[in-house]
Amino acid sequence: MPIRINLLSEALAQEELRRRDPVKRAIFGGALLVALSLVWFSSVWLAFVVEKQNLNQVDADIQQHTNAYAQVQSNFKKITDVQGRLISLEQLATNRFLEGNLLNALQQAYVPNVVVNHLHVDQKYAVVPAVLAKTNNSVVTLAHSAAVTERVTLTLDARDFSPNAGDQVEHFKDALLNQEYFSARLRTNSIRLSALSALQNPLSSKPYVIFSLECRFTDRTP
Repeated sequence: MPIRINLLSEALAQEELRRRDPVKRAIFGGALLVALSLVWFSSVWLAFVVEKQNLNQVDADIQQHTNAYAQVQSNFKKITDVQGRLISLEQLATNRFLEGNLLNALQQAYVPNVVVNHLHVDQKYAVVPAVLAKTNNSVVTLAHSAAVTERVTLTLDARDFSPNAGDQVEHFKDALLNQEYFSARLRTNSIRLSALSALQNPLSSKPYVIFSLECRFTDRTP
């Protein structure tokens, strides 16, 4: 039987040994892990970029809705303010001081020997600006809208021709206070004698005194 001798067996054994070297396998395994890590990192980074874009879009939508909400709130505030002014104007127009009602009431407040010669109505309107709510330390200031206060003062110049001139002044004051129109609108103790002349003795008429009454109506804020 022939004997075969492989002269390369030693070289092949060494080559096989090198192929089975654990260091190479470790390097190969590490490279594989690095590659897998890079793939995983790339996928995570891609997902992050996509989610970042979605977040930016959501933030943009929120900002857009926030701006729209702020505009709606501003418009609502303006509408409320205009409606409040319209209501105030309507109340002012409805409840305003009417000269005709005053003259009609004066006709009904009759006192013998007293003649009203002149009347003067002083109407003033005090504007109170709107105030925003605020807190200063522990002091809280409540908000209120703008308002207009109507102040009316009536001055009556009259003559008292009674036999004892001047006696009818108080009776005329009482007649005004007892008249329904004045009692409902005048302040308490709001009729005062602002002037009283000396006795006048004209040749063409009976003696008389001239007096003035000042009537202060209750302030009204529609």
